[in-house]
Amino acid sequence: MRRLLVTGGAGFIGSNFIHYMLQKHEDIHIVNMDKLTYAGNLDNLKDVEADPRYRFVRGDICDEAVVNDLMPDIDVVLNFAAESHVDRSIGKPDDFIRTDIFGVFVLLEAARKHGVQRFVQISTDEVYGSIDKGFFKESDPLMPSSPYAASKAGADRLAYSYYVTYNLPVVIPRSSNNFGPYQYPEKLISLFVTNAMDDKALPIYGDGQNVRDWLYVLDNCEAIELVMERGRDGEVYNVGAGNEKSNLEITEFILRTLDKPKSLMTFVQDRMGHDRRYALDSAKLHTLDWKPGHGFEEALSETIRWYLDNRWWWERLKSGEYLEYYRNHYKREL
Repeated sequence: MRRLLVTGGAGFIGSNFIHYMLQKHEDIHIVNMDKLTYAGNLDNLKDVEADPRYRFVRGDICDEAVVNDLMPDIDVVLNFAAESHVDRSIGKPDDFIRTDIFGVFVLLEAARKHGVQRFVQISTDEVYGSIDKGFFKESDPLMPSSPYAASKAGADRLAYSYYVTYNLPVVIPRSSNNFGPYQYPEKLISLFVTNAMDDKALPIYGDGQNVRDWLYVLDNCEAIELVMERGRDGEVYNVGAGNEKSNLEITEFILRTLDKPKSLMTFVQDRMGHDRRYALDSAKLHTLDWKPGHGFEEALSETIRWYLDNRWWWERLKSGEYLEYYRNHYKREL
């Protein structure tokens, strides 16, 4: 039985990956280690809590004792743990440097000492910065524009250095903007869908023409597994779906689908260092026989339906109720 350590598994992409892997594989055991910050939510994994193939451990990837205690029985490490919201990184970048760089160092050191078979460092297209035309390839320079993106770029290069220096079998998938179920309602799609459902304003930065390549989270999970299994040691793989949409296009689709008025659109001052366009060349990943399995409009419509059907999940988050629950449940400050 293969044993995976999934760090940050109570977050958006991590929890979707755990669901995906448990549904696909019988002969697997997953240890989910998560600090349970504001974006880590065990409600994401309520349906697998009793699965004997799954175990949750509350812990910080910066905590060497906890990490080293878990690592001896692990075959593969998948590091999803990260501070990941650009706006928060502008206001408090030190949290991002600590978790996204020092935390990755702790994981890499433990993986090296205990001889793990594969280390998967989950990355982002934001490490490249903005591009007006064309598409970023894996060999392009990294020009991050925010403290968040810079922390992820630093983690990428640190992981690569462990491959070169210590021969640690590292692979790095870099994905474009994910969307889907269980996304904390501060990101564009999850925030706008839940705000629109409650007839609240949808705050659009600047002119709303910033462009992102939108990737359905389950397509990303398939890509991550493929890179884990078939990616070459030391290599980076871009994961993009080719769904370039402006923030305005996304907003208007959400309003049409929910039959809400455009008057909910509220233009606000642009954030500092806001990249105009991200776009990835995923040809390298395609050589591993991957392509997105979900059409964009179908996947976004399904995502909107999920938030409609799961008010209990996101209302609790937006009200702050879940923070009080976990404080009481774990008797620790979050």
